[in-house]
Amino acid sequence: MADALTSQPSTRPLAASPVRRRTTRFRRTGGLALTCALVCLLVIAPAVVTTVQVGVEPYELLHTSFPGLDVAVLTAAGQSIADLFAVVTFGALLSALFLRDARGRDAGQLGDVFEMAVLRVSSAGWATVSAAMILLEMLDSSGLPPSQLSEPNAIPFLYEASAFPKAWTVTLIAALLTWIASVFAERWTGLLIPLWASCFGILAPVVVGQILVGPNHDLGGDAGAYQSLLTNAAFGVVLVAIMRVATGRPIAPEIMTRIFWILAVALPVVAASDLLLAWFKLAGTGLLDSVTGWQIIGRWAFLGIFVAAYLGWRVLGKRRLSATWPALAATVGIAGWVGMTAAMTRFPPPQYFVPTSISQVFMGFEVEVPPTVLVLLTNWRPNLLFLLLAIAAVTVYLWAVRNLRSRGDAWPLGRTLSWIAGWGVVVFVTSSGLGKYSAPDFGVHMVVHMSLNMLAPVLLVMGGIATLLLRATRSSPTAPAGVHDWIMWALRWRVLRWIYNPLVIFVLFVGSYYGLYFSGIFGEFMRFHWAHQLMNVHFLIIGYLFYSLVIGVDRPPLPLPHIGKLGFVLAAMPFHAFFGVILMSGGDIIAENFYRNLGLPWADLEASQYFAGGVAWAGGELPLLLVIIALGIQWSRQDAKDARRSDRHQDTGHADDRDAYNQMLEKLAARSAGPRPAPTRTSATERTE
Repeated sequence: MADALTSQPSTRPLAASPVRRRTTRFRRTGGLALTCALVCLLVIAPAVVTTVQVGVEPYELLHTSFPGLDVAVLTAAGQSIADLFAVVTFGALLSALFLRDARGRDAGQLGDVFEMAVLRVSSAGWATVSAAMILLEMLDSSGLPPSQLSEPNAIPFLYEASAFPKAWTVTLIAALLTWIASVFAERWTGLLIPLWASCFGILAPVVVGQILVGPNHDLGGDAGAYQSLLTNAAFGVVLVAIMRVATGRPIAPEIMTRIFWILAVALPVVAASDLLLAWFKLAGTGLLDSVTGWQIIGRWAFLGIFVAAYLGWRVLGKRRLSATWPALAATVGIAGWVGMTAAMTRFPPPQYFVPTSISQVFMGFEVEVPPTVLVLLTNWRPNLLFLLLAIAAVTVYLWAVRNLRSRGDAWPLGRTLSWIAGWGVVVFVTSSGLGKYSAPDFGVHMVVHMSLNMLAPVLLVMGGIATLLLRATRSSPTAPAGVHDWIMWALRWRVLRWIYNPLVIFVLFVGSYYGLYFSGIFGEFMRFHWAHQLMNVHFLIIGYLFYSLVIGVDRPPLPLPHIGKLGFVLAAMPFHAFFGVILMSGGDIIAENFYRNLGLPWADLEASQYFAGGVAWAGGELPLLLVIIALGIQWSRQDAKDARRSDRHQDTGHADDRDAYNQMLEKLAARSAGPRPAPTRTSATERTE
């Protein structure tokens, strides 16, 4: 007893009492419940309150009947909830792909990780609300009450009457694909298709909304698209990280660094795009003169709260998400931003009511003078989509080159110049007068098309971006999977091997011309800025796939022999010639209704189409001839390289594959010359001798 009383106190921590544990659990549960309630309030309240306050005014301004307060409120609430689910879904996708603390040989396996559980719940909610939004938008955008749905053929008519039900259908498909992948995907590559699909699902309701109307809507559309993707990415990964910490799951320091880099890149672009959107939507009116202006101020306030939380993490939280007040402020900022964004869709902004010409309705700007050579070279209008994409691509490439050379490794200067020149071509043909006149003049459009499909990809594939990134980065079993691992997993992806099937690429490369221009799709797409941009992206991607299989520096998943590459190019040449001849031979004017509606006094549709046919003919043949020359040079260099290697093996005395093959044939010939003599018994002395 004395020894026990005089002994030193134990250094082990005392176990928490049951009362203390219950109190801590209650506080944590109560805090989470209060935070969730606050998030729901900030997300739903702005759109619902705006809808109730403005009443029938926005419908009257748009010359649409009022569908009833029930439809309007449910549509507003559905928009808010769907946007929140989209943010969490996109954040969970990015976190599962690029922000998991996955190390070692099994890093490519997803397993039952926290991010996948969040993805399953959020994508299911996103799909459910998107399905409801299809029905609600059919009523809200048409101004009809729910009782009208019982009329015969009402649902097909209402579905076709507006673009919003179709846009939410795209969102529904994207959400369902993401949910299916969250249930069945086992490997890292299983989330790549849902990542692309979720991008389309996020953008679909945005690009057909307010940013599609009014003067300068080409600039507003590109800014809105970038802002939507970046806010979903930045806010989504932060919300998933906060949920992870709140449930007692730590975040590795390397992952925290990646999150902060995402925010450091995304937030400036989000802020700049919002300033551009404010200029576009206000259309010269005062900031406080409209409902939209006050909503813009509200979004800025919530964005400021989020930025303050980010700075608080860097300073007070010491790069940890466990700091309570920064985490709460970030949550409030995200919820408020989502709620105010949904509220902005409930009232038409001032740019809706600015007098516009037909050219501004379809393109967002005027084209008063004809497209002479001087005008095409000097009359620039920035294409924000490709301009920012080019800046990002060149920046990443130069960073990789600098990283590679800092280790003492060399990288050919010609590849760097080729990559920069390729993106220079993209920027020139989309932001110069060529890009500006590509919509109102079919001949100029064909110049842009051939440049994006035939010229820029040739330069880009010679840059070898995948090879550069693989050499500039390293895979470490003691660090989370990074760029090197992601590229290797993607290159081994079965879907990529199917995409790089020569037959698939050939059909896409050649069939795109005939399917786009001779089916009526082109005339329909030219009416919308987002569709025009989608066509340009399609041209660039298909061209990159084709030429990367022929002369690309990066080794494709299914490489062709040189003779196969030559036949691949020669087989494509006649189809371009036939396409050009069809355009030059007259006949029906492609997208005639679109060009007639523009009513440009300088337009000559027949001459423009004839010129487009000549561009398609010559612009298709000349680049392919240059590719054949480049392919011949590569072929001769490869043969010379093989010959030097063979000579080097002969000089060092090592037999190459040909010598080994010849030796094997000699042995087979010796065996077939006759049966071996029967072995005879020999004495031990004879065997020794």
